[in-house]
Amino acid sequence: MIIHGPAHAHYDLDLGPIFLSDHYHTGYFELVKRFMGSRAVPNSDNNLINGKMNYDCSLTNATCTPNAGLSKFKFESGKLHLLRLINSGSEGTQRFTIDGHTMTVIANDFVPVHPYDIDVITLAVGQRSDVLVRGTGRPTESFWMRSDISKRCSNSDQPHALAVIHYENANTSTTPTSQATVYNETNCSNDPLDKTSPKFVMAPPPKPDFTQIVDIDFQTNATGSELWTINNQSFRANYDHPILLLAKLGNTSYPDDPQWNVYNFGNSTSIRLIIRNRIPIAHPMHLHGHNFWVVAEGVGEWDGVVTHPENPQRRDTHLIDWGYPSPGKPSYMVIDFLANNPGVWPFHCHVAWHERPDLITDREIPSIMAQTCRDWWEYSGHNVVNEIDSGI
Repeated sequence: MIIHGPAHAHYDLDLGPIFLSDHYHTGYFELVKRFMGSRAVPNSDNNLINGKMNYDCSLTNATCTPNAGLSKFKFESGKLHLLRLINSGSEGTQRFTIDGHTMTVIANDFVPVHPYDIDVITLAVGQRSDVLVRGTGRPTESFWMRSDISKRCSNSDQPHALAVIHYENANTSTTPTSQATVYNETNCSNDPLDKTSPKFVMAPPPKPDFTQIVDIDFQTNATGSELWTINNQSFRANYDHPILLLAKLGNTSYPDDPQWNVYNFGNSTSIRLIIRNRIPIAHPMHLHGHNFWVVAEGVGEWDGVVTHPENPQRRDTHLIDWGYPSPGKPSYMVIDFLANNPGVWPFHCHVAWHERPDLITDREIPSIMAQTCRDWWEYSGHNVVNEIDSGI
C-alpha cells in the first residue's frame, strides 16, 4: 500500500513501488514439506525486479525460453527520483544497487529518517525503504539496476536480478554496459543503528514495564519434522478457536495452551523483547500492529547499552543476524514497543517457512472481528483447510 500524503523530502519524479522478489518454480506446500523434512533451505529458482527477469535455461532440463524480459525505468538528467523499494519475497535477503549512482535513504518501513547516503540497500523479506537517486547520468546513457540475493544470508540458483534504467534520450533498444557496484558481504544485518535516526523524535521509556527473553532455536519433534521454536515452543494455530475471538469473548484460559505460544503482558504499557538467535540463519523479525524501537543489536550477551536512547531507530521489521550454537555466542537484537494498540498481535519471522510465535498485548477487540470469525466458520465448515504450516 502506498499512501500519498505530505512529503517529508523533496523529489522531482516518483518511480512508484519497486518489488524485489525471489521466485520458486515449486509450490509453497511442497517447499514447506521439504524444509520440515530435512532442514535444507530451499534454493529459489530466480530473482525478480517488478516481476521480471530472464531465466537461465541451463539450470533446467525442461522446455525453457528465456523471454520474460526485464523491467525498465526512466530517469531524467539532473532530476531527483523517488524509488519505493519493497522486498516482497519468501526468503531471500536482497542487496539493491544502481550502477554508477548513490542512493539517499529517506524512510525505512514507512518511518521517515534523516537522509543518509549509501551504495547498497539491504532489504530482508517484508522490509521497505524509500530512497532518492539523483540523475547524474547523461541524457543518452543507460545503467543497470541490480538486486542480488545475498549469498551469505540466503540460497538461490539464480540470485542476480537486473532491470534497465534509460535516461530521457537513451536508445531503449540497447542494453547497458555499466559496471556493478563493488561491495563486501560481511553480515546479514540492516544498516548500522547509529546511522539511522528517525526524523520525528520519539524516545522509548527509559525502563520498560516488562522485559521478555525470546530465544530462537531449531528442534526435531517426535515425528522427525524440523521446527523453529521460540522459547522451546513452536506455534500452531487452531482454526476452530481463533485466539482473536477468544480474546474478544474475554476467555483468559488460552495462554495455557502451549501450541499458541501466547504472552500476556497484562497492564504493562511498555514492553522490551530481548531476542536471541542461536542458529546460523538470519531472521527478519516483524511485529504486527506496532512500530518498535531497535535499541540494540550484536553478538553475545547484551550489555544493556541503548543506541541513541533519545531517538532510536523505529520500524516494524528488523533483521537479526546469524547466531552461533556455542555458549554465549547468540546474535541478539533488543526492541521496545508501547502496548497502545489493543489486540492479539503476531510477532514472527517473515521467512515463509519459519515457525512463528504470537504475542498478545491486550484483549479489547472491535466487534467487527466476531463477524469475521462467523464468516470463517461458515467457510471452514464446508471446506477442508490444509494447514501445513503454523497457520498464521
